[in-house]
Amino acid sequence: MDNRKIGFFDSGLGGLTCIPPLMSALPDERIIYFGDTARTPYGSKAVSTIKTFAFEIADFLVRSDVKMIVIACNTVSATCLADLRERYPEIPVLGVITPAAEAVAERCAGRNVGIIGTKVTIRSGAYRKEIESRNGNVRIFETPCPAFVPLIEEGIIDSEIMDLTIRHYMDGFVADNALDTIVLGCTHYPMIRANLARIYPELNVINPSEEITGAIVSELSSRGMLAGAENASVSNEFYASDLSENFVNMIDNIFGKTGANVAFRDIDPEKEKRD
Repeated sequence: MDNRKIGFFDSGLGGLTCIPPLMSALPDERIIYFGDTARTPYGSKAVSTIKTFAFEIADFLVRSDVKMIVIACNTVSATCLADLRERYPEIPVLGVITPAAEAVAERCAGRNVGIIGTKVTIRSGAYRKEIESRNGNVRIFETPCPAFVPLIEEGIIDSEIMDLTIRHYMDGFVADNALDTIVLGCTHYPMIRANLARIYPELNVINPSEEITGAIVSELSSRGMLAGAENASVSNEFYASDLSENFVNMIDNIFGKTGANVAFRDIDPEKEKRD
């Protein structure tokens, strides 16, 4: 048994979409979440810059004595997972790409599967490599959708602007490749899942924000690190590098139906390290 918290981090609010499935599966677990809202989006930044940011935030989580780090960001998972595991060999570090790739390999043999994500995630080819290493009978197509994250972070979701942006990136992508399945290759994208379902009702959706829960359960169970029932009285901790009004408003979109108490605190991970 291990009642320490699980550390999650993302470039912004997208990683929060990983939390409700975990709360449902493991109600005794408690988390520390960090959203780097001051420096979002990561998806168009240099890999060296992304690694610097990821190390700063992960260092903060390690100083907070987390028992596990979950990279709740596809861009960081695609570029920094091996580096973070090497930096913190004593702590299990999970990324969101592998569990989703396993789901595709298991469920989508013979299908046309589209991967949507940030420029960095798509350029890395991480999903293609992970899927093809498990099942060579999946036809994989990829396209970046760089405008999605800024619009989501601004709360522009239930909007004609978002629908037009989705169609701009995806109408041709879906039709030209006869897609039947789409992978939401960014943890922000579950927040436009309803838009996607309305515009492309024929598409099956694989959501890495949900698939990561199974990997967390498996890892904690195998290590004997699941929390006990006495952890129920402990509070979760949520941090952000910039608490904008839009960010605060978006929290209800993710947690509004869970009853979770989510109160964010403003923090600078680099300043915390210096102090």
